[in-house]
Amino acid sequence: MSTEAIQDETIEFQAEARQLLQLMIHSIYSSKDLFLRELISNASDALDKLRLAAYQDKDLEVDTSDLHIDLEIEPEGRSLTVRDNGIGMTRAEVVDLIGTIAKSGTAEMLGKLREARESGGSEQQNAELIGQFGVGFYSSFMVADRVVLVTRKAGAHSGVRWESTGEGTYTVSEFPDAPQGTAVTLHLKPEDTENALQDFARPATVRSIVKRYSDFITWPIRMAADVRDGDAKDGATPPEPQVVNSGKALWSRSQDEVSDEEYAEFYRHVSHDWREPLETIRLSAEGTFEYQALLFLPSQAPMDLFMRDSKRGVQLYVKRVFIMDDCEALIPEYLRFVKGVVDANDLSLNLSREILQQDRQIQLIRKRLVRKVLSTIKSMLADEPEKYATLWSEVGRALKEGLISDHDNQQSILEVCSFATTHSDTAGSGDAGESGGPGDSRDGAARPTTLHEYLERMPEGQDAIYYMTGESRSALENSPHMEAFRAKGYEVLLLTDPVDEVWVDSVPSFEEKSFVSIARGEVDLGGDDVDEDTRKGFDSLLAWMTTTLSDDVKEVRLSHRLTSSAACLVGDPGDLTPTLEKMYRAMGQQVPKVKRILELNAHHGLVTGLRTAQEARPDDQALADTARLLYGMALLAEGGELAEPASFVSLLSRRLESTLS
Repeated sequence: MSTEAIQDETIEFQAEARQLLQLMIHSIYSSKDLFLRELISNASDALDKLRLAAYQDKDLEVDTSDLHIDLEIEPEGRSLTVRDNGIGMTRAEVVDLIGTIAKSGTAEMLGKLREARESGGSEQQNAELIGQFGVGFYSSFMVADRVVLVTRKAGAHSGVRWESTGEGTYTVSEFPDAPQGTAVTLHLKPEDTENALQDFARPATVRSIVKRYSDFITWPIRMAADVRDGDAKDGATPPEPQVVNSGKALWSRSQDEVSDEEYAEFYRHVSHDWREPLETIRLSAEGTFEYQALLFLPSQAPMDLFMRDSKRGVQLYVKRVFIMDDCEALIPEYLRFVKGVVDANDLSLNLSREILQQDRQIQLIRKRLVRKVLSTIKSMLADEPEKYATLWSEVGRALKEGLISDHDNQQSILEVCSFATTHSDTAGSGDAGESGGPGDSRDGAARPTTLHEYLERMPEGQDAIYYMTGESRSALENSPHMEAFRAKGYEVLLLTDPVDEVWVDSVPSFEEKSFVSIARGEVDLGGDDVDEDTRKGFDSLLAWMTTTLSDDVKEVRLSHRLTSSAACLVGDPGDLTPTLEKMYRAMGQQVPKVKRILELNAHHGLVTGLRTAQEARPDDQALADTARLLYGMALLAEGGELAEPASFVSLLSRRLESTLS
């Protein structure tokens, strides 16, 4: 078969195109092995186009019974060929698609790159600009000194040969004996470990790249079987090619065709978790924009769930071609425990296919994935409560972060949240209480409750969802703030996760019931039997204590929320809670001291005794010490920390001593 090329034509790249080509070769791809992904992807597209053309044009005499991609390696000659028997190209298409980097705007492109560099633009910004132009075929020059492309269009009688070193020119010529399809031959550069250039003439290297990026390509990718030293003999028949990709994309197969074992094995592959998934989620969209998703919910929280630098996101494929491992653009941070894959027919990627352009398609997929995950958790809550309890105990704390960051789905997230409450069975089934991390049992076992269950139990007359935040369940249950609510039979949410301190201020209501903190603002539950004359009798004491304790409190007033304790501390709406203050300071942030309000129980003997003593001896310094003790007791009763514990102990000792003497 003659290989003589005729009608050679050498064409020079434009100056701007030459500069842009060099920039693409040296600056775009983070990993040089991505060239093979690009070439295989182009070959797969060519096979798809041939099958479609054969279906549309019945007169097109082509054989579609054995469509495939061949990878041919010549270790001695250091060449790698990617060959397909697909649609092929004409001479005009080669010049138009392969011989030109950008049809227009190249000079403008370089101008933008120069501006980005002069202004200190990042490599990612440069890559995003470059991604508006060019094709992935040119990634071949990252690893090759010379690239030769031979192609023949299906139905044509002659082929085309294109060759370039990626420098100043390229050559186009006719190639009469070219087989149908396209073959791209790369004359490889030497291995260079310092510049992360692998030996792509090694079959094992090529196989590993195919497995990573192109394992789920529909068409078979074939390579000659490895021949070990000493096995090859002169005149021996070359080994039959072997298919090196699985082609088994579980997400594209019917659900009935995939076993639980296959799902579990795939979950282990994408999550690096040795356990089986708790739940499998499938999602597909058809029409103008098509994609498929296969997602998994874990049976145990990932070890790095709350680590600052942990990776998140799902694997992204485009037409079964692997694009990236942790695609954060498709999964919000509060669903970082979700693992799986998304395979889209088309996405707005830049040239390197490594950076997603933020467009409507990406946002649409993200919204649908979030809604599907939340609806799946809601179904688990209704139909598989044991599964839901496992999920919530493991990742509930992360899920609640969405109440702060995802306002569009705030109510949907609330519907699948569970909380410990004063109604919870603390000797219950052993489920984790307030959704701490894995194995968290800070507050003992408690059966959490949903907000729907809370609303169903609300007694007549209650018009709000009451809650209290703090560091532990036991501290909240024994807080003086609970007394009146317990007496009235009102259920209170016990929120002990750090994230609870934040989201309660971001969520106004649930099903038209407002969230109200029992430790903030004034609470009037009715039934107060302190008459107006008695209240006026406390005016002098309240004014005196407000002045005496001015360094610590902003006001002293009578309370509606106390039944047995002498005093409690409350904040104004909008004030930082003591726990939140402590969290900020632990993170190294300086926050101003928040003065709170001291509320007194008008019926408590200590308070009435102090009023009587203050009226009789207004200048007695010992009474000021008693007032400070009362403030300290209120602070300790809610689980707070004294600013000066030693001073408090000394003051208490003096008062006890004077009482005994």
